[in-house]
Amino acid sequence: MAASGAGVEVGVEIGLEVGLVDDVRERLAASPGDLSPHRVAEAMRAAGRPVGDATVLAVHDALRRDVLGSGPLEPLLRQPGVTDVLVNGAEEVWVDDGDGLRLTGVRFRDDAAVRRLAQRLAATGGRRLDDATPYADVRLPDGTRFHAVLAPVARPGTTISLRVPATTAFSVDDLVGAGSVSPECAGVLRAIVEQRLAFLVSGGTGSGKTTLLSALLGLVDPAERMVLVEDASELRPDHPHVLGLEARPPNIEGAGEITLATLVRQALRMRPDRLVVGEVRGAEVVVMLAALNTGHAGGCGTLHANSAADVPARVEALAAAAGLPRDAAHSQLASALDAVVHLARDPDGRRRVTQVGVPVRDGSGAVSIEAAVSFAPDGRTTRGPAAARLSARIG
Repeated sequence: MAASGAGVEVGVEIGLEVGLVDDVRERLAASPGDLSPHRVAEAMRAAGRPVGDATVLAVHDALRRDVLGSGPLEPLLRQPGVTDVLVNGAEEVWVDDGDGLRLTGVRFRDDAAVRRLAQRLAATGGRRLDDATPYADVRLPDGTRFHAVLAPVARPGTTISLRVPATTAFSVDDLVGAGSVSPECAGVLRAIVEQRLAFLVSGGTGSGKTTLLSALLGLVDPAERMVLVEDASELRPDHPHVLGLEARPPNIEGAGEITLATLVRQALRMRPDRLVVGEVRGAEVVVMLAALNTGHAGGCGTLHANSAADVPARVEALAAAAGLPRDAAHSQLASALDAVVHLARDPDGRRRVTQVGVPVRDGSGAVSIEAAVSFAPDGRTTRGPAAARLSARIG
């Protein structure tokens, strides 16, 4: 068996004597063969270690995770509610289980161990990760989103970011129960979906945009056909008629790339009742705006933005990078978009819908997002200057 580089520095995760797993790994690597509890027990005896059934099985499980899974990160990924596992070099492994990031007791032996784990995970997704290409962004076979940057490009060492896919689809009622959506906000969101308004869910990284959008898509009439276009397949709406298209990065030779913009064009030929772009982040914004301006009502997507008011500037920047002039971008946005739903994270880590806004065009043609209704952490609802505009659109 080839030696694997990842290991747990202390026994806090698996309850094993310090150095035991590494010692057994080295002995097994010296005599190649299948990984089995029997061979693990033999290696432990050869090393003069006490051999007990529970210890043998624990060492075997740790080595199996190193070879087949995500190494010492595997137990973290299996914990209920975990959305992100982040490795900042050998000494820091963080996890987000819905209450914000917290430091765990998992450690790697050295940066070389982190590097080897990152390279193995990248290889399972068909990507190259080495000094010539020191970064990779892929979806692993189990749906986990994997990103890594090798040292010394990254510091304090090789970094690994794992985004865990949701195993269940949350409903709007679930989000109300979790405090992410107030009851009054839920009513507004239901009306937006039922009236087939075109909307964007905005927010920062980890604010819950994908979770909210997936829940809202579960409100779509079962008779409607949805086509999802995503960079990495993450949306899991509870709906009977969903088709998904996933982008593909270029291979090692630089060929075979399929962009989101290409997939949006393909989706328009698939007779969608709802066109959904999982995350608008590039040239696909131009195609999406054009589609929403040609009769595809009810389209939606997510967009990184610090506030609802920042959405026009963000769209303008993405459109400019795709060659669409500023005036044209604002014109398309004004006629395509009906509402913006913005999320933020409270200081306690809770993800929450904070505002619903609508686009308003001034005399120069520029679009701004005006608040229609805002939702405070204590449940209070405040009507904004665009409240009447939103009411007219949702009936």
